[in-house]
Amino acid sequence: MRSIIISGLACVGKTSLAKGLAKKFGINYYGGGEILRKFAKEMGFEHTEDIDFWDSEEGLKFLKERERKLEIDRKVDEELKKLIEKEFCVVTSWTLPWLTNDEFIKIWLKVSENERARRMSLRDKIDIEVAKKIIQERDEKNKELYFKLYGIELGEDLSPFHLVIDTTYLSLADVEAVVEEYVKRWKR
Repeated sequence: MRSIIISGLACVGKTSLAKGLAKKFGINYYGGGEILRKFAKEMGFEHTEDIDFWDSEEGLKFLKERERKLEIDRKVDEELKKLIEKEFCVVTSWTLPWLTNDEFIKIWLKVSENERARRMSLRDKIDIEVAKKIIQERDEKNKELYFKLYGIELGEDLSPFHLVIDTTYLSLADVEAVVEEYVKRWKR
């Protein structure tokens, strides 16, 4: 089997799907976000373990730091590349699909902005309008960062992906079933 790369904007279900697939296939899960959190902690940022770190003031400060120090994201991408080349695993990454060849299974998850805000609102226990603003800011900053870093048009150029799934009206179990079937057929 080939390693699986799950990509998509914030609050589309990348981590939930990746962890579920890792469990189903009995493989390791590695998250680009977790590696970034490790770097944030090493750089002195606080509350990096909080589920809403990326949506917090501290997380947004770290994003600004990453805009200034592009090597942070490059290190994350290099670490993830080594992992997917070394073992069959599932990873989450905003950028890896554009930086690797077609030997890996690349999946893009998309969700309506309203559903993303609803999910964030439930997860982080915040007002849905606040969640919308956070999502818009994160999308804008991440799109700028990855265009500056790699020339990637995040969310626009889906050409590297083998499978694109709109999860707006699907449960996690539904999405897992679609991807599981796809991966099984890929093996044949």
